[in-house]
Amino acid sequence: MAENMRPIEQACYWLAGRRREADPPLVGRREADVAIIGAGLTGLWTAIFLKRLDPKQEIVVVEQGTAAYGASGRNAGMLGEGIDHSHELAIAHFGRREATRLAGLGVENIRDLLRFLEERRIDCDLERTGQMHVALLPSQVGELRESAEVARQLGLTHFRFLDRAETRAELNCARYEAALLNPNSCILNPVKLVEGLKREAARAGTVFHERTRVTAIEKTNGGVRLRTAHLPGVAEAPAARMEATGVAAERLQAAAARLKAAAARAQGAVAPGAAGELVARRLILATNAYTHQIFPRLLSRFIPLYDYILVSEPLTVEQMSRIGWRRRQGVTDTRAFFKYYRLTADNRILWGTSEAAYYSGNRVDAGCDHSERHYAELRDSFRRHFPALGDLEFPYAWGGPICSTTRFTPFFGSAEGGRILYGLGYTGHGLGNTHLAGQILAHMALERKSPLLDLALVRKKPFPYPPEPLRSLAVRAVTRALRRVDAGGRPGLLLRCLDAMGMGLSS
Repeated sequence: MAENMRPIEQACYWLAGRRREADPPLVGRREADVAIIGAGLTGLWTAIFLKRLDPKQEIVVVEQGTAAYGASGRNAGMLGEGIDHSHELAIAHFGRREATRLAGLGVENIRDLLRFLEERRIDCDLERTGQMHVALLPSQVGELRESAEVARQLGLTHFRFLDRAETRAELNCARYEAALLNPNSCILNPVKLVEGLKREAARAGTVFHERTRVTAIEKTNGGVRLRTAHLPGVAEAPAARMEATGVAAERLQAAAARLKAAAARAQGAVAPGAAGELVARRLILATNAYTHQIFPRLLSRFIPLYDYILVSEPLTVEQMSRIGWRRRQGVTDTRAFFKYYRLTADNRILWGTSEAAYYSGNRVDAGCDHSERHYAELRDSFRRHFPALGDLEFPYAWGGPICSTTRFTPFFGSAEGGRILYGLGYTGHGLGNTHLAGQILAHMALERKSPLLDLALVRKKPFPYPPEPLRSLAVRAVTRALRRVDAGGRPGLLLRCLDAMGMGLSS
C-alpha cells in the first residue's frame, strides 16, 4: 500500500507495535465529578494527579480514537527538560527571573516524571542517553557556546560543550562542527508510556471510553453535559479506506474482518453512531491540536501544524559500526527548521523534521497524516548526513499534529464560569511538559492552591495568531524567511519584527 494511503495505525512505528482492544465506547448516560476529553498525555497525567489529590473524585475520560492516537503516540519519543524552546526565549518571553524559575522547574519536572515511571514500573523502553544539539555551520558554534553560558547563568551547570572532534567521536557525521550535550535528556517509546500511564490511571479508578467522539458541549445548572457518538475504529472503517489490489487487497480485507469481529465481541457489538451522554461538574479539554474542533473560541491562541517522521529498518551491527552512536544520544541540530533523530530499542533510526506543514483552514484530519514532499526531503537529508547508510530503507513514515503558540509554551485557562478548563500548545515539547500540565489542570479543577498556578505561562495568554486568510499568508511568509536564515542568511525585516513582538522565531 502506498505511503499516502496507509492508516496511521500501520504507518506509525510506535502505533503499529501496539496490541490491545479498545475500551468500550460511551453509550447511554453517566455522571462524573470531572470529565476529560482526550486520552493522550495531558488527559492521562491530569487524571493521575486528580486521583492523587482526591481519590474519591469520579473521573471519566472520553477519547475519539484510542489512547495515544494523536501527538502523544506519534512523536519522536525524545524527553527533554525544556519548558520553553530555549533559555534565551524564556528570558525574552518572561524575563530573567521567571526564566531562572522555569529552568529549575524543568529539571525538577523531568526528575519527578522519571521517579514516577520507576516507582510504578512502567516499561516504556526508557534510555537515559542524553541529547546533543549539533551545529552544522561554523557560525552556529558560537550560538552553542552562548546557549551554554545562558544556561549557566540560569543555574544549569550540567550542559557540556563538545568540539568538532568530540562531537564526531560520538556520532560519525562529517557535517558536525560542534555540539552541546544535555545529559539529562532521555529517549523512550511514547505509546508504551501512554499505555503505562493509562493503566495507572485505571488502577486508581479512572474510567475510559474510547472510540467516543464529543458532538456537543452544553452548560447545565451545576456543570456541563457532553453529547457523544460511537466512532468506528480501523476494523469498522469504510471499504474505501482499505483500497488495494490483488492478493494484498484480499489479505487486508480478511484482516479487517477478523478485527471487526474482535471489536464487536469486545464492545458488545455497539453500533457506530450510538449516542452517549456524560454529565460532569467540571470538564477538562486535553485535546491540544484538536481543540478548535470542539471549542473554536481558543483557535486564535494556537495554530495546528503537522510534523513528519521516518523510521528505518533495523541497523545491522556492521551498519552501526559505520556511524558509531555508541551512547545512543538523541540529536537535534540548531537550525530554525531542525532535524531530530534517535535510535529505537531495536536499533532503527527515527528521522524527523520540524519544518511543519500548515493546512489551510486549520485542518487536522487523516488527510494530513502523510506528505510525500516531506518524506522525500527527509530521505535526502538523511543521505547527506550519513552517506555510508545511503541504501537504508525507511518502512515507516507518518505525520502527527502539534499545537503551536506564538511563544512556544503551553497556555491554560477556563471558560463558562470555570466549568471548562484547558491546557494546550506544547509546540513539540509535550512529552515532558504534559507532566507539568497535568498538575496545573488538576489543581485548577479541584481549586487547590499550588505555586504552579502562579507561573506566567499559566496566568498570561500568548499573543494571538491572525485568522484566515491572513493565517495562511503569514505561515508562508515566515517559512520562506526562516529557510533563508537556515541557508546562512541574516533575519530579515519580518523576523526582526516578530522578534521584537516576543515571538523569537529566528532565535
